[in-house]
Amino acid sequence: MVGHLHPTPSTSRTHLLTVAIEDYFQAGAFRGLIPADRWERFESRLTRGTHAVLQLLADTGNRATFFSCGWIADHHPELLREVVAAGHEVACQGYFQHALHDIPPAAFALDLRRSRTAVEQAIGQVVLGHRIGRHWLRPPDLWALGLVREAGFAYDASLRPLGRDGADDPASLVVHQRMLRAGSLWEVPVSSTSVGGWRVPIAGGNWFRQAPDAPLRHAAARWMRECDAPLVAYFHTWEFDPEQPRIAGTGVLQRLRHYRRLATMPTRLARLLGEHRFVSIAEHLHLVPAPVVAVAAPPLLPVLTVQTIAPVSAATPATAPPRRPLTLLVPCFNEAQVLPYLRRTLLRFAAERGVGLELSYVFVDDGSNDSSAALLEQLAAELPRCTLLRHPANRGIAAALLTGFAACRTELVAVLDADCTFDPDQLPAMLDLLTDGVDVVSASPAHAAGAMKNVPAWRAAMSLGAAALYRRVLRQRLTSYTSCFRIYRMNALQGLVLADPGFCGVAEILGRLDLAGRRIVEFPALLETRLLGQSKLRVLRTVASHLRLLLRLAAARWLHRPLPNRVSAMAAH
Repeated sequence: MVGHLHPTPSTSRTHLLTVAIEDYFQAGAFRGLIPADRWERFESRLTRGTHAVLQLLADTGNRATFFSCGWIADHHPELLREVVAAGHEVACQGYFQHALHDIPPAAFALDLRRSRTAVEQAIGQVVLGHRIGRHWLRPPDLWALGLVREAGFAYDASLRPLGRDGADDPASLVVHQRMLRAGSLWEVPVSSTSVGGWRVPIAGGNWFRQAPDAPLRHAAARWMRECDAPLVAYFHTWEFDPEQPRIAGTGVLQRLRHYRRLATMPTRLARLLGEHRFVSIAEHLHLVPAPVVAVAAPPLLPVLTVQTIAPVSAATPATAPPRRPLTLLVPCFNEAQVLPYLRRTLLRFAAERGVGLELSYVFVDDGSNDSSAALLEQLAAELPRCTLLRHPANRGIAAALLTGFAACRTELVAVLDADCTFDPDQLPAMLDLLTDGVDVVSASPAHAAGAMKNVPAWRAAMSLGAAALYRRVLRQRLTSYTSCFRIYRMNALQGLVLADPGFCGVAEILGRLDLAGRRIVEFPALLETRLLGQSKLRVLRTVASHLRLLLRLAAARWLHRPLPNRVSAMAAH
């Protein structure tokens, strides 16, 4: 929290402050990694960042316009009401924060109405303003303002002049009124300055953090000296949460864009807010939101909605089909950062995709030394038919699987990665492949119909190279041998022992089953990059282990040498 500040505005002029209410996982830097249908799986920190911003505004005596997407309004309505109660304005930012060109114009128009309805129902006031969810509007996109006006908004704040924008129309660089077919619309562009004839924003969240402080302060002072219009600034609530979880799988530029200098943001912004007076857009335009009149929610288009499964209608015991017993086995080692995400993923799967299954759960804590044990205990208490086992020390993922197999009481067991790189929503389709005579269904992103999303090229190449070598040794020609995401028949695993307790033991399981004549089929799966926590894979050690395993499997197949039996299930506690 920033200490209490007594603002000493340099003039009586007022400027405009806008705040995007966003959680860390909704930020633009992660848009390609985290689609909107995954938002519910993350542990929210929205209240933390928003409360920090509200405290700073209270300390400095300023007011702001807070832009919220409709999804946040539906999931955190109490937070938006807090913002209004603190004397600030709440406006709209789309429902799922779409960019203009993500959806067709008709769907964009519907999204405007849907998001406005959601926010109005949350705050009980008519929403006056709109800002595009992603990718600011540029001059070729101004046709969209007609749809904004038709949706009933009084102003739009979606322009951020950049490059040659505004060169032929300087009036478009400041707050101005635009006449449209549906009526007049105020436009509130983010403030910018000219550098060599090119427009550069001077009051935006990422610019506040990335650029040196002195040039920005100089540009803002120049604006206030030379321009009668108010300065328009913006930032995001997640920028007030430097302790937010780090999203894995991001590139260097994404990490710099999102995380660099987060800790400095409150202090830098506090200086600006202490020196100048800021108000909301509605206050500047002398607009007063009226109480909302309840209306029916507009119909939804499929393109705008998160895909959901309709709930199964109630059936009598005589007509209800029997549910198929399935145990979900999840090995864990130091996964404290990802376990809240796993929890939400499993609960959602059980409620939607797993309605035809009688699910049991086995978690194996493989000697974690972080807070995984406590989190797993909480998760086990929430889930039905759940067994939690622990290794006193880390033994490796394959050893954890053997311990978990020994605790399973159903004929079918599905192994899931704790990091959810394979979405369990794929399990029902995998079960369809487990026909009579099939012992294992193994997920393969390398299958012709499979896919890898945001997976590092070196990781994909390593998996493909290993598969090419295993195909030369084993009988069944699979496209992937290293995936942990599989469904097993327990009778195929009776008496299973391994030589390698680690990552290569996962491939060894398939190798032993192959040599034993068991039938393995592949499911074309989608593999996504890890979003939270860190991978435990050690590349050089794993490569060496794979080569050693290949030699052992080749000797077992062609020279009939027995495989070493060093790793078996242990009596975990």
